Amino acid sequence: MRRLLTAVLMCSLFCLSFAGIALYETADLTANNVFTEGIEGPAVDLDGALYAVNFKEEGTIGRVNSDGNAELFVRLPQGSVGNGIRFRPDGTMIVADYKGHNLLSVDMKSRAVSIWVHEPRMNQPNDLAITKEGIVFASDPNWMNSTGNLWKISQNGKVELVESGMGTTNGIEVSPDGDFLYVNESVQRKIWRYELGIDKDPKYKKLIAEFSDHGLDGMRCDPAGNLYVARYGKGTIVKLDPNGKLLREITLKGKRPTNLTFSKDGKTVYVTMQDRGSIEMFRVE
Repeated sequence: MRRLLTAVLMCSLFCLSFAGIALYETADLTANNVFTEGIEGPAVDLDGALYAVNFKEEGTIGRVNSDGNAELFVRLPQGSVGNGIRFRPDGTMIVADYKGHNLLSVDMKSRAVSIWVHEPRMNQPNDLAITKEGIVFASDPNWMNSTGNLWKISQNGKVELVESGMGTTNGIEVSPDGDFLYVNESVQRKIWRYELGIDKDPKYKKLIAEFSDHGLDGMRCDPAGNLYVARYGKGTIVKLDPNGKLLREITLKGKRPTNLTFSKDGKTVYVTMQDRGSIEMFRVE
């Protein structure tokens, strides 16, 4: 009951902060330079609270309230720097530690940080996606060589290389119904869709979208299954249908969006901005 009341309160407060703002109209949630240029991995927990990596300094995670005020939530182990964040079905936070070749686990009550998975074969785990069952997929770019890998991590932490020799893998997402996995390649500007069967092994890879300019970064699906993609360098978020058809392009204030996430009710999008060290936001249907 306490968690339910907290979630309702958080949702109400965030919704109130949007009073009078039109759909797809960008606004600031935080001030500039509250986070470093490494701001990434926005994610909302089971209670609706918002988190992002690299609050004030590298190797931290900040929590942001409905007024846009951020505070230090946790400091990662020495030498670790986070990128993508996702929450497991039990509420545990999973963080891609690209410097340590780890996936870190954060207990939300004690704030204790531990290594859930260490995989030295990874270039640098970047963005994460997670199924309702708790299976994690990780993109793994090699920026110097413009290549990348795709990894699957089971609920018990078993690591499996799904595909190697891809382009610069970055944004990654599982569709709300769990039927598809989307992976983009930043440098090649391509978005791929895999089908996920009962075993959640990605199969039947298909190119659904390709762009002629600027980069691609983080991605998220809305509750209807539409895909929102950060266009790094262009300063926009594109909204695509599940087959890659362009539905809308939302202009941001900054030019370097790194990732995005949806509020608990699915009606607000939060975007982390590298060039501003801040979080922007806009409402959706």
